[in-house]
Formats: sequence, structure tokens, C-alpha cells
Amino acid sequence: MPETIDVLTSHRSDRHYLSTPIADDVLNNIIAAAWRAPTSVNSQQVTLVVVRDAGRRAEIAALAGGQPWIAQAPVFIAVVLDMHKSDIAIRGAGKQQLAHLSVESIVAGATDAGIALEAMMVAARAQGLGIVPIGGIRANPRGMSELLKLPPLTFPVVGLTLGYVDQPAPQKPRLPLSSFCHEEYYHDERIAPAIEEYNQVLARHWQEQQRADGDDWGNNTASYYSHIYFPDVLAEILRQGFKLDK
Repeated sequence: MPETIDVLTSHRSDRHYLSTPIADDVLNNIIAAAWRAPTSVNSQQVTLVVVRDAGRRAEIAALAGGQPWIAQAPVFIAVVLDMHKSDIAIRGAGKQQLAHLSVESIVAGATDAGIALEAMMVAARAQGLGIVPIGGIRANPRGMSELLKLPPLTFPVVGLTLGYVDQPAPQKPRLPLSSFCHEEYYHDERIAPAIEEYNQVLARHWQEQQRADGDDWGNNTASYYSHIYFPDVLAEILRQGFKLDK
């Protein structure tokens, strides 16, 4: 049990990888962890696309906004929201799938994709691998869908790089636990003081890493969230046959 907790609480996003291949049994353990992860109403609305080909990983790196660690790591796994499978099963039962016409399908599917992602991250790190989750898989979702040959009623939610680490990343500090975990109800009065405290901790972290470009949490987050981060997501979701009307 302590080893499991250590794996969970020592997360870091590693972005420097060796070219060492990942053995099939190690990779199969990671895939199995996601395969056995829970899904809403046993919908199993998650599919993995494992990419080992170097050329295809380079294409994914470019589509994801130019992230070289995707091309460097020997394995990339795309985690796909997949209601195509359930549609086939429901039609086979002589019925009609309607869940994908609701925003709930996106919420539930993204939740299940996140659960699968966490299962893979834990399984990978427990076996000595480094990982970094890749939200940039949504930067050009149509290009990503075409590259992965995704059918209708699917959407690439997140990706994961896997590899043996060349240069271990430092663990980044988090907001105080008091701002993350609330007892009985949301304690809004804690948030501003927690952010002020965190900005000081983060500044020391950047200094220790000799990062002159490090910024406080508000300004750093604003560099992503003061605009629509990935503006093509909605268009691709709709093109793939999902609706957000209900």
C-alpha cells in the first residue's frame, strides 16, 4: 500500500526520454489497467490508439502544437471518447442511441477518459516509466481524428507519452490543500489567501529551477485561459456527430 501511495503522490510530467523501447509485457500492463478501469453504466466508451511508429509520433507532435517529447518518447497513446461502439451495439439490439445528442455524453465520456488516463499513468510509473499527459491532442482535433482514422461518434480527448526518462523533471508545487479539499461545503474565503501563498511558493520553485521565465499562477494560467485555448474542439465534436442541445 505505501508503494501505491508513493506512486500517486510523486507525480511529475517528464519531457526528456531515452530511445529505449518499452517491452510488450510492460506496455500490456498499462493497457490492461485502462481496459479494466470503470466506465459510466458499463458503457466502455473509451478506446486507446497506441502509436509506436516514429513518423506518426512526429506527426502527432506537430498537430499537438509542436511538443518534441511526443516524438522522442517511444510510445504515444491517444485516449478516445468512443460512442461508435455503443451505437453499433444498440443498433444491433434493434434500438437507437440518443445519448450522444446531449452534452452529458461529452461530460461522461471525458470523465471516463480521464479515469483511463490516470490508470495508465499509475501503471506506467509503477513500472519505472516516465509519463506526460498531452492535452494538445485537442489543438487540431480534426487533423488528429484523420491521422488516427477515428470513425463518427468518437473524439480524441487526451494523450499520454510513455518512455524511460533521460532527465527527471522536478515535482511542481500545488495550491495549498485547503483550497483543494473542502469540508461539507465550498469555503470560498480560503481561495484568495491560498493563491497568494501559492504564488510565493511557486516563485521559489522557479528560482530553484533557475527559470527566469517562471510566472505567478494567475499570470501563467491567463496565458492559456484569457482566450479560447483550443478553438476547434466544438466544431470537431459536432462534425463527429455529437450534439450539445440537451
